[in-house]
Amino acid sequence: VGDTVTVANRSAETPLPGFKEVKPQVFAGLYPVEANQYDALRESLEKLKLNDASLQFEPEVSQALGFGFRCGFLGLLHMEIVQERLEREFDMDLITTAPTVIYEVVQRDGTTIMVENPAKMPEPQKIEEVRE
Repeated sequence: VGDTVTVANRSAETPLPGFKEVKPQVFAGLYPVEANQYDALRESLEKLKLNDASLQFEPEVSQALGFGFRCGFLGLLHMEIVQERLEREFDMDLITTAPTVIYEVVQRDGTTIMVENPAKMPEPQKIEEVRE
């Protein structure tokens, strides 16, 4: 997110030093109440992303809730705003899962992985340490 202002004969091909992509801090699942609204939810999220580059989402399937999206937000307020906009501007009826954070998992073999979804946590016997 951001603009680099330059002159026409000196184009800016790379971002200014120090520019970093924004990474989501909070994750939650968004599912349509009606299963046939999945495509409408996807289109609505894509439209919101045009104005909010910090919003991230990917398809997710839940055995209990069906097809939806795992969404990444900058914080709880950002999550509430996105949810409110989906409901108000796009007339979506949503089920939102409890928000979670990224977990840093140190495994017994010494490797470290980042887990965004608690459902993807490794087996307990493989875990040495878990950090938020």
